[in-house]
Amino acid sequence: MGFEQLAVLKQQFEKEKQAKRAQSKPVAKPAHKPAPVHASKPVSKPTAKPAPTQASKPVARPSRPPRPAPRPAAPVAAVRSKPVDPVVLTIGKLQKRFPKAFPKNPAPKVPLKIGIFEDLLAHATELALTETELRAAIKIWCRGSRYWTSMVEGAIRVDLSGEEGGRVSPEDGVRATKLEEGRLARVASNAAAPEKAAVAESATAPESTVAPENAVAAEKAAVSDSEKVDG
Repeated sequence: MGFEQLAVLKQQFEKEKQAKRAQSKPVAKPAHKPAPVHASKPVSKPTAKPAPTQASKPVARPSRPPRPAPRPAAPVAAVRSKPVDPVVLTIGKLQKRFPKAFPKNPAPKVPLKIGIFEDLLAHATELALTETELRAAIKIWCRGSRYWTSMVEGAIRVDLSGEEGGRVSPEDGVRATKLEEGRLARVASNAAAPEKAAVAESATAPESTVAPENAVAAEKAAVSDSEKVDG
């Protein structure tokens, strides 16, 4: 084989080698692919923001009605209560210390032992009462409907402890009946004559509040049971 034929074979061999290299290289890919466009999906819009509220302006409150002016203080003279009759206070002490001899209303009264006033004097210091106060209380206690209706002939008279201290005599029973009948007659007369109501008030008041000087002349003239029990 000649020199020229070797040169031709060498050139063919080089061409085949370059062709193989060219086939072995990978095909270059594009650097960036465009993102697919989806025509079906609409482009989202930003939601509208709510309008700002006017927080700086305070809310108006309803006005309160004016308070009424304070009432003027009542005069001292109107607040003061009426003074209590001292005799009523004395009787209250007797009712607390000797409840069986001096029962409280509405319990009926009981005839008192003749001479019970002397028994009371023995307790004057204990009760912090004077002889005058005890005598006035006994006289008031033994007058009035509650006491006169208890003075029935033969009824038991009681001492300070409630024990029997004698009996109501027929004379005392008749006297008490007349006094009660006189009281009822005065009540009926006062009901028939309203103009005499002011005068009758002292005569028809409860026996515990009527002062001795307010008793009617008929009661003063009569020999009452109080003059016995305190004598």
